[in-house]
Amino acid sequence: MKKLLLHLDTDPVPSTFDQAVVYDAGVDNVIAYGGATRDNVTAHVHGMIFTRGGKNLKNSAIFIGGSNVPASELVGRAVKKAFFGPVRVSVMLDPNGSNTTAAAIARKVMTNYDVKDKKVVILGAGPVGQRAALYFLQEGAAQVIITSRSLERTKVITDQMKEAYGVDVIPAETRSDESVKKLLIDAHVAIASGPAGVCVCPKAAWSASKTLEIIADVNAVPPMGVEGLEVMDNGTEKEGVRFYGAIAIGNFKMKVHRGAVSSLFDSNDQFLDETTIYDIACNIPTE
Repeated sequence: MKKLLLHLDTDPVPSTFDQAVVYDAGVDNVIAYGGATRDNVTAHVHGMIFTRGGKNLKNSAIFIGGSNVPASELVGRAVKKAFFGPVRVSVMLDPNGSNTTAAAIARKVMTNYDVKDKKVVILGAGPVGQRAALYFLQEGAAQVIITSRSLERTKVITDQMKEAYGVDVIPAETRSDESVKKLLIDAHVAIASGPAGVCVCPKAAWSASKTLEIIADVNAVPPMGVEGLEVMDNGTEKEGVRFYGAIAIGNFKMKVHRGAVSSLFDSNDQFLDETTIYDIACNIPTE
């Protein structure tokens, strides 16, 4: 029986990127719909769960994507609600690649490195930064700080993370290069997860720290998010610090993405999201 995947995308046009990855993961056919909302997905879900029964349900799966992360999460809840007891299929939620990217960052940083009891500073409080914070805390980081240009906004985000996941992430503000420098002065790991084409961490900020051991950046658009870092850096040592660039992280992200999609067809009752995709990433070699 062929492996079928229903691709629900909150953007008007379903992501070509996501569909290409799905085919590379071994899916036989993708049924893609754009403009997915929590109000219009039930019929599509029923089309997947009522056409195959019993053990054959595991040959169907659902992928939820889109650039609007909160909207995609609402679609995920609607999909769950459309299931009937054991009549369900496995689901993967990866809006804007946030879950697989964050998992890749965390795993790359922890290549031959123990983050336990270390201080991690994440420069960028978007979905990728938030998820990376969860993973570092899960692995025993002593302190995880997440930042944006507005302390008020960052506090809202960390309060939401506390309510949703029961974790204590420290909010901070990075309105200037000097504020970044102060945050990094006693940090061990720095993650740049800011907007594309914006340098959020100048060299003067990271080179002033005597404790920094690893710096990673997900920005592949010049200028880099970290001054002095290159997109191809893959554990490259510079001035006593190991660097990971966007291409090295992205290559591993693709492995995580394909691995997660492939695992959907192991059973019909999985829900892969920010709390479970990391578990899959931990079983994939980073080298």
